[in-house]
Amino acid sequence: MQKETVRLVDWIKDRVEEAGAKGTVFGLSGGIDSSVVAALCKRAYPENSMGLIMPCYSQPLDEEHALLVADRLKVAVKTIPLDDVFDLLLQKFGYGREVEHDYLPVANIKPRLRMICMYYYAASYNYLVVGSSNRSELEVGYFTKYGDGAVDLMPLAGLTKGQVMEMAHPLGVPEEVLEKPPSGGLWPGQTDEGEMGVSYQQLDHFLLTGQGEEKVRDAVKKMHKMREHKRKMPPFPGLPFE
Repeated sequence: MQKETVRLVDWIKDRVEEAGAKGTVFGLSGGIDSSVVAALCKRAYPENSMGLIMPCYSQPLDEEHALLVADRLKVAVKTIPLDDVFDLLLQKFGYGREVEHDYLPVANIKPRLRMICMYYYAASYNYLVVGSSNRSELEVGYFTKYGDGAVDLMPLAGLTKGQVMEMAHPLGVPEEVLEKPPSGGLWPGQTDEGEMGVSYQQLDHFLLTGQGEEKVRDAVKKMHKMREHKRKMPPFPGLPFE
């Protein structure tokens, strides 16, 4: 993982330079993936990396962990609370405060608001937006289209969740972050594994070996097929008058 860390840091530098950009911006959620991305970006651009903490009816512990990561890695951060913006949009859509935040069309507003914030700062500083999706999530489409999936770079896209965790230890990610259940923080009590219906251990084993329980293999293949549209650019009918 030490060699892979060096490779990814160099890869980030190369992609940023190719784009004529000056640095990186990324979301800090208090989770393991965003923490690893923060560590990689900090190594690539020590003076030109920015983490954004964007709570939106989030659990207070998530922000606490995000700040802990920023302090541990010496990452510059900005905190942008989005509760009031989220409420305003719900009002525009005809919802009151009684709406359930686990209703997916509502829950997915949160990562899309965060995307807007990241691209604002990216444009302001001439940075690239670095996402934290890993291979396990990408293979089954476990991300919000035009939300956390809307980024310029995905350095963890070739690593399973287990491999990201393996990389996290030597990068200095706090134990508090490593030990908590992975969650997108979309609503209270939400976990990645609960929403996907398979554990990361089961998912990673299948992705790396092609083996696993039949129900796991079937579930992963189904999610991969149904969410293929998330991994591709929008289809278009071709150039006119060809």
